[in-house]
Formats: sequence, structure tokens, C-alpha cells
Amino acid sequence: MDRESGGDDAASDEFEAAPDEIEAALEEIEFLALSANRVAVLRLLADGGRTRSELASETGASQATLGRILGDFEDRSWIERRGGAYAATATGRLVARGFGDLLDIFATERSLRDIVAYLPADELTFDLRRLADATVVTPSGTRPDAPLQRLLDMEAEADEIRAFSHAFNDRSLSLTERRVREGELTFYGVFSQGAIDALASDDELRRTLASMLDADGASIRVCDDGISLAGSVVDGDVHLLVRDDDGVLRASIDTDDAEVRDWAERTFEAYWEAATPINRADLLS
Repeated sequence: MDRESGGDDAASDEFEAAPDEIEAALEEIEFLALSANRVAVLRLLADGGRTRSELASETGASQATLGRILGDFEDRSWIERRGGAYAATATGRLVARGFGDLLDIFATERSLRDIVAYLPADELTFDLRRLADATVVTPSGTRPDAPLQRLLDMEAEADEIRAFSHAFNDRSLSLTERRVREGELTFYGVFSQGAIDALASDDELRRTLASMLDADGASIRVCDDGISLAGSVVDGDVHLLVRDDDGVLRASIDTDDAEVRDWAERTFEAYWEAATPINRADLLS
């Protein structure tokens, strides 16, 4: 899922092993996957040496279970004895790292499974595994606005927001306008022309936007080329609102991952540099 790794051609190159080699690899993957204790023990030994007593304490596995696991690992040369302790070999650490990556991939996939059809995949040029620990909020029968509310909760506590979006929700506009006007928030926003036109077509929202433009803590620009996603950097966190083709809000995603934050900051800067400041006179005319 790494959008920067070369695409489908690079992915296909990784599976050019002979069928018998693939089968052998799958057998080893199955060997690990069928036992959470095996995974836990290998991860611990990849981190550093452990005695059997320490392994028992940290995993909760019985001495008999540990004996079988350690014997199987020694047969595969994944671990070695060092005095009274065990530690992973170079290949053992390689397996532990690779299996950990596989677990991270599936954890990420499960969290994004229900919304993957709506993700702006071409825009998310970071490794999607960086979203493994992201908070994903989707609508429910009792909370249809849960994704938007997640964003509003973050905006209500923020000191600085940098937003880039094809839409500007009226509730978000009202909240940020009030906080900017009261000196609680610094706001930088770059929006598509369609988003600004939608606000300008409503008298109340147009006045709210104009009030925001009058405040010292807000700078807003319009991007004529359009913006294909809705994102923001809220203090140190990245927030994305995910909509379907009909504009229906499907999910909220937020994360404090450094790589995703770097992507969001670069994306904001690119849109910001390509945009022009809103002409307040045109807005109110």
C-alpha cells in the first residue's frame, strides 16, 4: 500500500519467487501465525536477550509451551543461547521485523476496510501503514454526524489550524470564526472556489466569513485549480474528512504520526502557494 514504492510493478517484482519457495514461506508464516505465544516470544527475543523465566513472566506461557517454542526456533536458527538466556539471531530479527510489518498492514487494512472506497488514494502519497494507530470515526445510527463532531472537538481546543479543503462546513466556520475573533485561534485556510461560492451564496455564512477575514488571526485563500480532499493540521495532529462521490461524509481520520504530518504540511503549502487571497469586496458585493 506504499504509494511511493513504485506502484504495481514494484509490488509484482516482490512475488517472482518459484512456487515451491512461496509455499515454503507460507508454511513458515502459518507456523508463526497459529500461535500468539510464538509471535510474542520472537518479538521479545528480537528486542534483546531473555531467560526462560523472563519469557514466562512477560508472555504468561507455561514452561512446557516455552520449551516447545524455543526448540522450534532453535531448529530454524531464529534464536541462539547466550549463557543462561536466549536471543534472536540476525535471521530471527529479520523474521520478527517482517512479521511485525505484516501484522501492521492487516491492522491498518481492517481499520480502513469500510472506507477504503472513499479514500483519495492518489493524494495520500504516504505509506498507509502510518495510519495503523489513527483514530477512524464513522457515522452511526445514533450519531450520524460523529465524523464532523470529531473535527469540531479538535478545533475547539486548537491554537493553530492549517486547512485545505473542497468544502467549509457551516459549523466549523462558526466555531473557527468565533475563536479567531476572540483571539483564541490562528487559522490559515485554503479552499476551492466552489467552497467559497457555497458560503457566499448564504447571507449569514457570507457575513460570518467576512467577520473572520476582518480578524487578525485568520488568513484565507482560494485555489482556482480545485482541491480534491479535505484535510487540516490541527496543532500537531492531522485530520481528514472522507466523503463519497455524492459529498456524503463517510469518515473522520486523525493521527499524530510524523510522516503523515509531513505529508499534510507539504500538501497545505502546495495548495497555499497556488492560491490567491480572498477579495473581501468581491465577497460582499
